[in-house]
Amino acid sequence: MRVIGPDGSQLGIKPLPEAQSLARELDLDLVEVAPLATPPVCRIMDYGKFRYEESQRLREARKKTSHVTVKEVKFRPKIGKGDFDTKVRHVQEFLEDGHKVKVTLQFRGREMAHPELGSKILDGVIEQVGDIAKVETQARLEGRNMTLVLVPEKKAKKNSSSGSSTTSTATATPAVAATETSAPTGTEN
Repeated sequence: MRVIGPDGSQLGIKPLPEAQSLARELDLDLVEVAPLATPPVCRIMDYGKFRYEESQRLREARKKTSHVTVKEVKFRPKIGKGDFDTKVRHVQEFLEDGHKVKVTLQFRGREMAHPELGSKILDGVIEQVGDIAKVETQARLEGRNMTLVLVPEKKAKKNSSSGSSTTSTATATPAVAATETSAPTGTEN
């Protein structure tokens, strides 16, 4: 078998008993790393340290993975404007946090006769979330529910955070200008 030293140097082809005695002299383990190679390849290493480092690498890799959860927001065909805006704001928050959002429109009774009202509400949701989301699953009618799945747009996360700070600065400036112009107008009257 081909033997590799603890520092990565090639020690050559050695019989198994000689490789084991070499590993014992160094107080390390003889680990077979490529059993299907001809001849098989073994490495002299501290196997406990190797397993520990491998578990640390796996733990770091798990930290970097993102877990996508699906949030659901339910609408009704006769929803009021204020409730609609509030629910759309929740959809936007979920998308900005990186979650998928399932938008469900529930029909009751005779509302089923007018599915176009439901699709109009779902189109309004898509229009309001705009650039921060893309449609993963188009709106479809399943029994008494019409569902739509939105996923966050990857590039929109960066743009939305920088765009919101620009918007707040832009709205603050006209408010100051409006108060300055209103003060002289009030003193003239």
